Amino acid sequence: MKKYIDLMKSYTDKVKDNKLAQGILLGTYILVTTLSLYLSGKSVIAFLLLLASLLLLHFTKLGRNTKWGIAALVLVVLLPLSASQGDAYQSYMEVGTLVGIYVAMALGLNIVVGLAGLLDLGFVAFFAVGAYTYSIFATPQAANFLSFGTFPLGGEYFWVFILIGGFVAAIFGILLGIPVLRVKGDYLAIVTLGFGEIIRIVFNNLDRPINITNGAMGLSSITPPKLFGLTFTFPSQFYYIALVILVLTIFVVRRLEYSKIGRAWKAVRENDIAAQSMGIHLVRTKLTAFAIGASFSGMMGVVFAAKQTFVDPTSFTLLESITILVMVLLGGMGSVPGVILGAAIMTILNMQVLTELTNWLNQLSLNNVISIPDALSPAKMQRFIFGAILILFALYRPQGLIPAKNPIFNAAKLKNGSTPKGQEKQKQEVSLKKESASYVNLDS
Repeated sequence: MKKYIDLMKSYTDKVKDNKLAQGILLGTYILVTTLSLYLSGKSVIAFLLLLASLLLLHFTKLGRNTKWGIAALVLVVLLPLSASQGDAYQSYMEVGTLVGIYVAMALGLNIVVGLAGLLDLGFVAFFAVGAYTYSIFATPQAANFLSFGTFPLGGEYFWVFILIGGFVAAIFGILLGIPVLRVKGDYLAIVTLGFGEIIRIVFNNLDRPINITNGAMGLSSITPPKLFGLTFTFPSQFYYIALVILVLTIFVVRRLEYSKIGRAWKAVRENDIAAQSMGIHLVRTKLTAFAIGASFSGMMGVVFAAKQTFVDPTSFTLLESITILVMVLLGGMGSVPGVILGAAIMTILNMQVLTELTNWLNQLSLNNVISIPDALSPAKMQRFIFGAILILFALYRPQGLIPAKNPIFNAAKLKNGSTPKGQEKQKQEVSLKKESASYVNLDS
């Protein structure tokens, strides 16, 4: 037994440093899981195993471009193609669309909470702002307060409203940020929680004296998107919209993370007094975090409204804000891969795994295979199981599933660069002057 364990350990060590072996094993795994889902027609396990290939891809030592290429192949081609052979195709794509929506929202909240250290419990308000921004104009509702134009607008305007929804949500993010600049910790959480509830209540009561949101009845029959004459009505079509916006969100967040503003967010998170003493403008830095984070949520709110074709205030409760915050905490605050994993796990658990488990146990109970007391029925215990799983994650992975890591630079390589020392020193001095000119404002 010990000999077998040592053999496996030596094999694992060899694969760990061999990119070719990792690529072959990963390719084989993707091929097997794709064929399993394709041939089975409906298999939740095969679907989840295929998605797990993206997690394995993250831990390989393949090049960045290679990873992006393999991920694109799995998400754009293999997953939709293999899932399309069964009756559960649209349900799989529905899960994939919701994963994309929640991952983008969690990445937006990660900017506010994970990078800038500003605890926000009302983040779903920006999601609601984006959803209602499109819904009001994509239904006849806008005709109640606008005397010009023809409503509802056509589905071609959906693509413009993605940008408009993000912009309007960013404005609301700034409006939230201005009054809470001097509030920290628990008080910040209370203020943002109140902001989220205020937005929901306003939408719930904005049906008088002028009917703008139709109040608690919500807005229905929202115009679906159109592109080149094609109407987007099925989850398999919205899947690609959510995927494109998600890729854009990941690209922007990764670029911002190690940029000048990203380093300023981290400095404010660690100690805002020390950050201010180093010349970081606290007002601008915090408002930028609120605005950028809110914009991603607003864009996905537009997609959500178009996909559901119905929105009402009950879709934007405090529970949704807590759920998005838990996604960030579960994955690892400040970690982009961790937040993606945390949001994906929570969405899949909620939307598919626990639902399928509940249906399976109910079927066994109906067939008298097992007897389940009414108090312990799967439908009632679903939220309990979900909470228990989160508690286990929190106990054994308190820093998150994939904790944030700072980049490690090779000091010797930086010192022995190809640029002559004189020119390098001159460039550094110019860079320092630019940064000092940009940040030397101590007003907050």
